Amino acid sequence: MSGTGNGFDNAAVETFFRTLKSELVGRSVFVTRAEAKQAIGRYIDGFYNPVRRQSTLDYISPVQREGMAG
Repeated sequence: MSGTGNGFDNAAVETFFRTLKSELVGRSVFVTRAEAKQAIGRYIDGFYNPVRRQSTLDYISPVQREGMAG
């Protein structure tokens, strides 16, 4: 998070949370906090990072990006 005049932009984080809400949270009903936590973890580890292409990474997934760096 940045303040006025700070060079760090939180647009990528805001986009992530918007996507999380629209693709998972908005379509699900969680009975317990633990159930929500597990579903969000599965979404991030099972789809968002390995599969979903990210505009901030030149439209490749974070896993693909890590493979290129190593």
